[in-house]
Amino acid sequence: MLPVLFAVLAAAANALASVLQRQVAKGAPDEHTFRPSLIVDLLRKPAWLGGIGALIAAFLLQAAALDRAGLALVQPLLAAELPFTMLLLGWLVPGAFAKLPWAAVGALTAGLAALLTAASPSEGPGRPGPLGWMIATGVTAGLAAGLIAAAWIVSGPLRAVLLGVTTSLGFALTAAYMKTATQIITDSGVAAAFASWELYAMVATGIASLVLLQMALASGTLVVVQPALTVTDPVASICLGIGLFDEHIRAGGWVALELAGIALILVGSIGIARSPVLHEQHTVSRAPCTPRARRARR
Repeated sequence: MLPVLFAVLAAAANALASVLQRQVAKGAPDEHTFRPSLIVDLLRKPAWLGGIGALIAAFLLQAAALDRAGLALVQPLLAAELPFTMLLLGWLVPGAFAKLPWAAVGALTAGLAALLTAASPSEGPGRPGPLGWMIATGVTAGLAAGLIAAAWIVSGPLRAVLLGVTTSLGFALTAAYMKTATQIITDSGVAAAFASWELYAMVATGIASLVLLQMALASGTLVVVQPALTVTDPVASICLGIGLFDEHIRAGGWVALELAGIALILVGSIGIARSPVLHEQHTVSRAPCTPRARRARR
């Protein structure tokens, strides 16, 4: 149960990071999405830095979980981030708790429970070799490049969804590198981890994913980005866990329940995204920041 606890706490920390960073990134002009100045501006905001602190805490908790369990168990549990996000937003918006889509939150939670119960993921004995890493990294990078190219062409919510999916692919690959790094630390010590290329690949992929996350948050509402993040990461991580680490999930008749769990996660995410209180919060936050608008807000 210890890795489950660590993973759930990591999900809560990720939710806090998303809410804090969204409060800052939501004011960025749409044309700044693909510019380095976006990150420079965000670094000046205390709330955004607080979100980075929450991300660091989530990273450490996730690493502790991955040291004790496989990708196929730990990463789906991070989907609990979305219900935690809703709770945080409900706390920030007065009177919002009664308006939050509790049925959708319940559907997502039930879907997560169904997926993990049906899959019954178990950690495998494998450790990726050079060829496995080349295939996994190449496929992930190719998918990410295609999604970013499509996001460059489109705008609005669709851009946010595409960047959200790309971010999840990056975070899933980062988790795979993280698991290998924790294995090296456990087997050979910290010095051996610093001498391994996987640690630096994890850092590089994690930073790239963080930049993609800021682009996604600056491109659309949290309620658009978050479901894309929530649904993609478990699926990508299970695939990486099976392909790289020989992890196992149940097949046969259990596949139907696993797909039903994924469907419930998707339905719950969409239901949450349609929450009126969240749309109201986004409408206020995205109002034009002109002198007249500022006076109207006062």
